[in-house]
Amino acid sequence: MSMKHYLKTSQLKKSIIAALAVLLLPCFAMAQFSISGSVSEKSGQALPGASIRLKHKATGLITDAQGKYQFHNLKAGTYVLTASYIGYLSTEKTVRIATDATLDFVLSPQAFLADEVIVRATRAGDRSATTYKNIGKTEIEQNNFGQDLPFIINNTPGVVVTSDAGAGVGYTGIRIRGSDASRVNITVNGIPYNDSESQGTFWVNMPDFASSVDNIQIQRGVGTSTNGAGAFGGSVNIQTGSFSENAYAELNNSAGSFGTLKNTVKLGSGLIDGKWSFDGRLSRIKSDGFVDRGASDLKSYFLSGAYYGKTDLLRVNVFSGQEKTYQAWNGVPEAKLRGNLEGLKEHYANNRDYLYYTEADSLKLFNSNNRTYNQFTYKDQNDNYTQNHYQALYAKQFSEKFSFNGALHYTAGKGYFEEYKNGQKFSKYGLPDVTIGGSSVSRTNLVRRRWLDNDFYGFTYAFNYLPVSDLSFTLGGAYNQYRGKHFGQVIWAEYASNGDNDRHYYDGKGNKDDFNSFLKVNYTVDDKLNLFADLQYRNVAYAITGTDKNRNALDFHNNYNFFNPKAGATYFVDGQSNVYASFSVGNKEPNRDDFINLKSGLPVPKPEQLNNIEAGYRFKNSSLDAGINVYGMFYKDQLIFTGEINDGGDPYRQNVDKSSRMGIELDASYVISQQFALNANAALSRNKIKNYIDYIAEYDANFDFIGMQATTYASPDIAFSPNTVLFGELVYKPLSGFAIALQSKYVGRQYMDNTQNESRRLDAYWVSNARLGYDFRLKGIKNINIGVLVNNIFNEKYESNGYTYSSIYPWGKTTENFYFPQAGTNFLISLNLKF
Repeated sequence: MSMKHYLKTSQLKKSIIAALAVLLLPCFAMAQFSISGSVSEKSGQALPGASIRLKHKATGLITDAQGKYQFHNLKAGTYVLTASYIGYLSTEKTVRIATDATLDFVLSPQAFLADEVIVRATRAGDRSATTYKNIGKTEIEQNNFGQDLPFIINNTPGVVVTSDAGAGVGYTGIRIRGSDASRVNITVNGIPYNDSESQGTFWVNMPDFASSVDNIQIQRGVGTSTNGAGAFGGSVNIQTGSFSENAYAELNNSAGSFGTLKNTVKLGSGLIDGKWSFDGRLSRIKSDGFVDRGASDLKSYFLSGAYYGKTDLLRVNVFSGQEKTYQAWNGVPEAKLRGNLEGLKEHYANNRDYLYYTEADSLKLFNSNNRTYNQFTYKDQNDNYTQNHYQALYAKQFSEKFSFNGALHYTAGKGYFEEYKNGQKFSKYGLPDVTIGGSSVSRTNLVRRRWLDNDFYGFTYAFNYLPVSDLSFTLGGAYNQYRGKHFGQVIWAEYASNGDNDRHYYDGKGNKDDFNSFLKVNYTVDDKLNLFADLQYRNVAYAITGTDKNRNALDFHNNYNFFNPKAGATYFVDGQSNVYASFSVGNKEPNRDDFINLKSGLPVPKPEQLNNIEAGYRFKNSSLDAGINVYGMFYKDQLIFTGEINDGGDPYRQNVDKSSRMGIELDASYVISQQFALNANAALSRNKIKNYIDYIAEYDANFDFIGMQATTYASPDIAFSPNTVLFGELVYKPLSGFAIALQSKYVGRQYMDNTQNESRRLDAYWVSNARLGYDFRLKGIKNINIGVLVNNIFNEKYESNGYTYSSIYPWGKTTENFYFPQAGTNFLISLNLKF
């Protein structure tokens, strides 16, 4: 063979190989590979439950009982993996794959404890047989434009939120699985936040708190044992800001519709001498509200200092919220909302002696905007409250097997709501009639304030013991005391009697002691099966004395002993999926209004009990994180409104023998590509009361009360419990640092009472929002974020809350419905600077 012929043959072979390579390149590019490995500590002991994430991707895995993980269906290319575990330093590794790869991680213990240990005792973990949702700091920041915290967690399964002022600032509410705020347990760093007497949560008292939150866990149903009142619909466990190694400063500002303005300044020292850190935040939020005169003026601060030792952590938090909110809690009459002039005239005729005393009141009722109408006209018809919190949080790692965390806390709250009242009897305020020009005057126009002055203090604790790697114990609990003072003052009267501004026309007290202790046991039987048991004992001593707002004597002394057992199992099908099931019992005491509004002569209400069954399937790989859950919540003696009123016209709740909530929930996140991601959840439920009796007040022609008429309903829906709640979000990231999210939420129809009457309902609504965010850098600034939030982009006219009552007169039955309209299309723009 000649050299020339050889060279030609060699070149031909190279050309063929090159051509084949080009033809096969797409096949190699489309090939799917895996990355697997293990996570352990330096001693070689596996770390089950460690988090493995693909950097710059919304995907992650949790290691199995042997500390192993595996990502499937990865394209050829370069990946950055991060491994993390509580109490250990995170480790990052880069790997380039063109075939299946193995990547092991060895984590080193941190020189100090992580802040997460503070809330670990009351949190559900990845191996828990509990239904929960975690929300991280990034997601909180993306959605924080100044609206109250319920609107930041609105996109989680089965959650419905509402706003009195219609735009998410001021008085807002949240329901989980149809359960109201008094049945949703809230803790901040494991410390109870719900008001001890009403058991509700008033988010307006903690404005812009989201700016100081690191993460949130929402548990649905009874959940794990926690501190505070029993969780009947769910619990929201909030952890405030955690350790930051470097010093920082932030300026966060938002502005938008209805004069809404948020200004936030945050500063942090970073770690000083490897031991100390200090953080602070100062915020203000102002908004005129969508509803007429629905303004809010909110201020808050958050200060935190921490000491990090080798085996212990001490953090002290001091934070405060101050709110001044114009009252918008009466809603809009149905005839006004619908533009029904004849109906509005009838409403006016039925209520002019109670709601519309003056010519200005009447003109406003007929001439104002149908959706933004607010009955109140008095310039200082507002709510004023200040709440100061003090927390000392401590954690100690005695050994690899034994640790402790606990907290001391104190909350001081004081404030009042002020209101103008027409034609009030002097006798109602303990004042004698006055004589003017020889004539006796028994009524006067006046301005009154109703005060709440309370103190809440106590401690929480948890001991954690890990005798062997597959068995753990947590012994925890809390003891808290509440001391509340309720009193009223008349600060102005058209006709002065012998009172003065400082005189209390009623004085009531509420003293509540709450003790609980729980033992949690987790046992890993083998690679596949994890079992848990959770036993809680809770004792509540609650005394109500003095006089109520109607000057009636109060003398209630109640002591409750509750046993709340929980048990469940999680079975790991493989490294990506597991199934779980649990059974839990919850008990809950009545609230203050259940006692003070009770009709004279009736027995005191009984506590409520809930038996909760949860079962589900979870799946997680590199692109899909999904779960499906079915539940049954079976109540004994649930307290509900039945239409009954007391002598002062106040409604009160009564126990119903049996009621239930059953449903199915789906929650999924899917990374379609580097540019697109999809998030969706659905909650479908059936919420029923067995053998419900409804009562309607009956009056004679002189409007004097005669009695109550009763009607029995076989199996009506529970009020404010939509059978369908759906959410979907499409996220598009066309370039680095820029993201667009389109969100849509559907809430099915809700009934405003327990009769399932179609004339007393909230219509279903479907609301869509759009959120844009762009992150970039300039010299001297670590990060600049510009955000835009457009709410209700299709200008849906809807009402998210309301109330109803009926009366019977000689000429027939009258039903009054009131609604809380929410804002149409509105926007918020934010500019956030990090240094």
